[in-house]
Amino acid sequence: METRETTYTLCPKFEKAFSILGKKWNGLIIDVLLQEKSQRFVDMAHKIPMLSDRVLTERLKELENEGIVSKSDGLYQLTDKGAGLEDVLDSVRNWSQSWVSEKECNFKNSTNSY
Repeated sequence: METRETTYTLCPKFEKAFSILGKKWNGLIIDVLLQEKSQRFVDMAHKIPMLSDRVLTERLKELENEGIVSKSDGLYQLTDKGAGLEDVLDSVRNWSQSWVSEKECNFKNSTNSY
């Protein structure tokens, strides 16, 4: 019997998606906007207190450049592309509830509860 070796090929679109979602804080920023729809910068900063204003500014600009977040009249909101991540983040939230223990969580004083 002949065995064929299969070669795994990384999909460039999948790789791009993980480069966005895998960047520290992006998932939390997107989640805040999914929950609250539109937010002022200061409100997001209060909801993710362990994130510095400088990094929040950088991440929001990056997410704007990716077409995931838009800013209008001082409010940040998700674009349709960003809102399309809702099921993805729901799946991650469900996975975390099943598989991540409280002891494994790095964020002390986190106010997020799911």
